Amino acid sequence: MCGRIAQHRALQLYLRYLAREQSQEPMPGERPIGRYNVPPGTLVHLIYQDGLELRSTEVKWGYAPAWAKGKRAPAINARLETAATSRFWKAIWGGGRSLVPADGWFEWLADADNAKRKQPYYLRLKTDEPMFFASIAAFPHGESAGGFAIITDDSDAGMVDIHDRRPVVLPVDVAREWLDPALSAHYAVDLARYHSLPTEAFEWYPVTTAVGSVRNDGPEMIAPLPPEDEALQESLSLF
Repeated sequence: MCGRIAQHRALQLYLRYLAREQSQEPMPGERPIGRYNVPPGTLVHLIYQDGLELRSTEVKWGYAPAWAKGKRAPAINARLETAATSRFWKAIWGGGRSLVPADGWFEWLADADNAKRKQPYYLRLKTDEPMFFASIAAFPHGESAGGFAIITDDSDAGMVDIHDRRPVVLPVDVAREWLDPALSAHYAVDLARYHSLPTEAFEWYPVTTAVGSVRNDGPEMIAPLPPEDEALQESLSLF
C-alpha cells in the first residue's frame, strides 16, 4: 500500500530529471513544492505525456469511476495484478497512465506486542534521487474533478517486513516508456512488473510519529529518528 508520500522538490527539477537534462539542481526562481507529508484526498502534481511533450497538472489523489461514486470510497492505490483488466480501472488504464514524482513514501509497522502501536517508516532511494511512481488518472476537465491512483505490487524480501505492498517505482527510461500513449495495456503491465526498481535500490528508517497527523508538515517529517528516540520508542513497546 502507499497512503502517504513526500513531494518536496521543485516541479521543474522532476521534469528535468525525467528528461535526463544535465542540470538536476534547483535553478534560480524555482520554488520547491515543499510537501513532506502528502495525504490522499489532496491535489498532487502528476506528470503525463501530451503528444511528444511532458506536461504536469494537479490531480486529486483518489479515483472512482462514475458508476461507483457514492457506492464506495475513491481508491488511492490500484493493484498491478488487476488494474489492466478490472472494470473499475478500465476507463483510465489506456489514456490515463501517468507518473507521480516523489521523494519517498511512508509505511506504518505495527508493534509485534501491541498492534495499536505503530511506528512510521520513511522509504526512499539509497541515492536520495527523485523517484517516479507509476499511476493512472482521470485528468480534470470541464466540471470533472478527476482523480488518480498509484500502482502497487507485492513487496519482496526485506521490504515485505515493512509492508506487503509497495508502489511501483520506475527507472527514468522505463518511466518515459510508461507514459507513451501508444503503449499497449498488456505491455504496460509487463513494463511495470518486470522493470520497476528492485528492493535493493531503497532504504528505510523510522521517523517521527507526528507524520501520522496530516496537519504536520515540514522537513522534520522525513528526518531519521535520533538514536535516543529510537531507543525510547523500543522501550515503550515493552509495556
